[in-house]
Amino acid sequence: MAKKYWRIRGYKKFDTIVDITIPFGNLMERNLQELLKCFAAKETLSYEEIVGAYVKRKTRRAHDILHVQKNGPYPEYNCGNDPSFVAIVVDENGDRVKYPPLPTY
Repeated sequence: MAKKYWRIRGYKKFDTIVDITIPFGNLMERNLQELLKCFAAKETLSYEEIVGAYVKRKTRRAHDILHVQKNGPYPEYNCGNDPSFVAIVVDENGDRVKYPPLPTY
């Protein structure tokens, strides 16, 4: 069975600013999402903006600047605009892991 990894990349404009690979079992999806938020906050936000990302929704300070989005049928997460941070699942060669299609009935 091939080993799987999370590959986390950060992009600013068209440049890669971070490229990290972590064994898949070492980082749960919830923690991965928090890590992406942390990276995005570190690069762009003020303390006040970070607070706004964590306070209760629909309050005066609340906003979605650090919203983590899950895309597609494969685990892919992204957070931020510029810079943006993306996490995908790859194999030991760095190729994206392909999952079998869901059955149709």
